[in-house]
Amino acid sequence: MEWTRLVVLDLAPGEVYAHPCGESEWIVLPLSGACEVHCRALPNQPPPAFEARGAGQSPEGGPEVFQLRGRTGVFSGVTDFAYLPRDADAEIRSAAGGRFALAGAPCETRLFARYGPADQVPVELRGAGQCSRQVNNFAAADTFPADRLIAVEVLTPGGNWSSYPPHKHDEHHPGEESRLEEIYYFEIAPHGDTPGLGYQRVTPSPAGKTDILTEVRTGDAVLIPDGWHGPSMAAPGHDMYYLNVMAGPGRTREWLIRDHPDHGWIRGSWDGQDVDPRLPFSRTEDHR
Repeated sequence: MEWTRLVVLDLAPGEVYAHPCGESEWIVLPLSGACEVHCRALPNQPPPAFEARGAGQSPEGGPEVFQLRGRTGVFSGVTDFAYLPRDADAEIRSAAGGRFALAGAPCETRLFARYGPADQVPVELRGAGQCSRQVNNFAAADTFPADRLIAVEVLTPGGNWSSYPPHKHDEHHPGEESRLEEIYYFEIAPHGDTPGLGYQRVTPSPAGKTDILTEVRTGDAVLIPDGWHGPSMAAPGHDMYYLNVMAGPGRTREWLIRDHPDHGWIRGSWDGQDVDPRLPFSRTEDHR
């Protein structure tokens, strides 16, 4: 993938992961567990592009430090996160261990390292009926400043179709469609000892030939450089989570989509339907 990056870390208790940001901006997002993020700008870099907001503690001459409380799992609540700028070195440390996603995108502008509080993440319930899902807009284009990176979490109750109707954002049409690559990273809830599963569909569009119908399980990722993507199908009894990582070549950071002409009508059918009563998933965890 040219414009999107994703690293998923499984850290043992006490393990430290060194992460050079290079020419990309990154967000550290706890999937399960808590961590401490240290970020130090490389020497001889120009000042960041705007003032710090929610910066971490910075010992004299040392890195900025962000304490991420995280969560026990992706279905248990919205998490806090940390933004890492390009041209910096970072370390992720987890005393108790856990799983952490690093979502990234090559960029030109170096911004300040920042902390994203969980209670400031906008949560949206999208669709209705069997197309109901929850979107945690932690780094959507209009909710959190970044240079190129757009990232959100989507949670879908078992048996529902998400990312529906199929849509695309693989061509630049001002005011109508953005050119964005996308990565889907999945975690699927088990039922007792039975592992969860779901399915992802991508069909070719005029801009490309991506054609995918694949079974997805926890830890799987689907790369979408182009194409109509959707539905993301959660098997009955198995709630589905996916992290969307998006970025593209356009200098305007925005998420504009086109629905598939054969299926866009489904949005009108939601009028008068209730949102799935299983939503929303828990907003926060009790950390006492």
